[in-house]
Amino acid sequence: MLESERHQIIIDSLKEKHTVKLQELVELTQSSESTIRRDLTQLEEKKYLKRVHGGASSLQGKLQEPSMIEKSSKNLQTKQKIAVYTASLIEEGDSIYLDAGSTIFELIPHLPEKIVVVTNGLMHVDKLLERNIPTYVLGGYAKPKTKAMIGRGTLDSLQQYRFDKCFMGVNGIHPQFGYTTPDQEEAQVKQLAISLSREAYVLADDSKFSEIAFSKISDLHTATIITNQIETDTEEQLSTKTKIKVVTP
Repeated sequence: MLESERHQIIIDSLKEKHTVKLQELVELTQSSESTIRRDLTQLEEKKYLKRVHGGASSLQGKLQEPSMIEKSSKNLQTKQKIAVYTASLIEEGDSIYLDAGSTIFELIPHLPEKIVVVTNGLMHVDKLLERNIPTYVLGGYAKPKTKAMIGRGTLDSLQQYRFDKCFMGVNGIHPQFGYTTPDQEEAQVKQLAISLSREAYVLADDSKFSEIAFSKISDLHTATIITNQIETDTEEQLSTKTKIKVVTP
């Protein structure tokens, strides 16, 4: 079978199923595993798909943005595992920024008490107050879908603070295009918070790798990535540009 024919079979399979296993593609194309792995690498470089553990997945739309409720119920155990490790990086006396992300939300129960938090995440506020953690909420426009404060008012109020550490959620992590998110205004808030922090961390499960959303937040070197797992070749690409911490079970 010609390479172009195999590539089309792979693309068509992903359109139909969203995720396909390596072995399925081997059987569909009557090819070896090494050939299919090479095909997947080529198609990923051309931005037709992204490789995942044991196969490939179709890329999300650049404007696709799940709601906070949808994100909160997805990969919950993975997010909690990332959150437990991340909390160990926070020391008493720190001033920290918490982005309005679902993985960041899972961090709140594990925070030390003697800290100060600034956030643009509306869903975070009740949980922080229950913990009696001093909390400052940014002003601006309340975005219904992601429960995030955004806009000029948010940027203006954010400028009043400086942080020891900030913790970010993103929609895409890509070796060439950096950290991205669908909404330009949310991207601006994230970008500014990173620039105002001594240390910045991106908390992301493995589904975010090789994704590219509409709006760039920043380059990879601006934050350390904390994740649950990562393909070896993806890690090799990213590790030349930033630090990566893989949280083991």
